[in-house]
Amino acid sequence: MKFFPLTRSTCLLLFWVVAVQGSALGGCLSGGTGDMTQAEERYEKQRRAMVERQIEARGVKDPRVLDAMRKVLRHRFVPADLTGRAYEDNPLPIGYDQTISQPYIVALMTELLEVGPEDKVLEIGTGSGYQAAVLAEVAAEVFSIEIVPELADLAVRNLRAAGYDSVRVRVGDGYRGWPEGAPFQGIIVTAAPDHVPHPLIDQLDEGGRLVIPVGDVYQELMILRKEDGKIRRRVVIPVRFVPMTGEAER
Repeated sequence: MKFFPLTRSTCLLLFWVVAVQGSALGGCLSGGTGDMTQAEERYEKQRRAMVERQIEARGVKDPRVLDAMRKVLRHRFVPADLTGRAYEDNPLPIGYDQTISQPYIVALMTELLEVGPEDKVLEIGTGSGYQAAVLAEVAAEVFSIEIVPELADLAVRNLRAAGYDSVRVRVGDGYRGWPEGAPFQGIIVTAAPDHVPHPLIDQLDEGGRLVIPVGDVYQELMILRKEDGKIRRRVVIPVRFVPMTGEAER
């Protein structure tokens, strides 16, 4: 094997080759910042189209809710193989026989809560964390309960990665709510029991609202409002949610 002396010009040439090839290799390994920017721009366009065509077109008007739906990155709350479908007008599976709700339903239920920026909200059924993230954009505090431990862990990871560190997630049966966090100005339930759990009514603040799908084969989205200690009910639309499990089944 022959060795050749390294002259100054040879060293400069080697440095240039390594620098150029290293830069190219780094770009290949990282996927390129340009590609990432294009992907985020594509998702942003899809979110805006989602809000305009799926949500505003159906009558959701609250500007804070619309802003939240434009801001929260839904593709970060769906399985990796479904990110291309994240902004479609339908629910998507997230594992464990659960789904992430249709964007319109998320927006509608959030609007129906009528919560303000100083209010505290309880969510029953965290799922992948998407609804909780939307709630975090319109309320001061969000408490969320998920009965499936694996989904609760997933939701925490998703929420932290998206910057929603203030959302509190607990593993448990949401039927009995979160007594030590009560009273809540808004309670939202994302799975359907065949009746309204009374503990949730008890934890509703005066003037607060409970938005919940109720029913078995046939389900209705309902609003319950507490006024002077009494409950007023209103049916909104027919819906289809996964059934509420745990104590609600008994």
